[in-house]
Amino acid sequence: MNTPSIQASREVATLGGGCFWCVEAVFSELRGVESVTSGYTGGSTASPTYESVCAGTTGHAEAARIIFAPAVITYEDLLKIFFSIHDPTTPNRQGNDIGTAYRSGIYPQTPEQLEMAEASREAYQAALRDAGRDKITTEIRSGQTFYFAEAFHQQYLAKNPDGYGGLRGTGVACPIAPKP
Repeated sequence: MNTPSIQASREVATLGGGCFWCVEAVFSELRGVESVTSGYTGGSTASPTYESVCAGTTGHAEAARIIFAPAVITYEDLLKIFFSIHDPTTPNRQGNDIGTAYRSGIYPQTPEQLEMAEASREAYQAALRDAGRDKITTEIRSGQTFYFAEAFHQQYLAKNPDGYGGLRGTGVACPIAPKP
């Protein structure tokens, strides 16, 4: 009998919903999520730093890289939670964090994740429209390199429980998107 490798039974999701500290803190608490790392993605500069990303000179967004067990929690579940924890209708802003580094983004790793991300965005847009809310501004971009943030930022809110957390959802539940 062949036993699947650890890597074969795990997937990676990369999501940006404002401050990476906040996104990391939410996803770190989920059963089936094995690790969450803060970093930068979606830009054009190799090896960006926190200062350059915040200055808006790299094109990167703050994001979280999530390693998860799809047998326990699915990519669709992660997307539902992602859309529910922040306001994807506010361009380049979450709470007090303002700038392109704080934009909403999904950075799929596979063609299947791309399809699910687009379907989820469409399903949530319909729910928001029914609630009289604005259009989703979440970017979806495949093939983006993820750069780990500086060690200081990793598990920041776990180490600093009184630290800033700026995520606020829309108050509209995100439906699971139909399978593409």
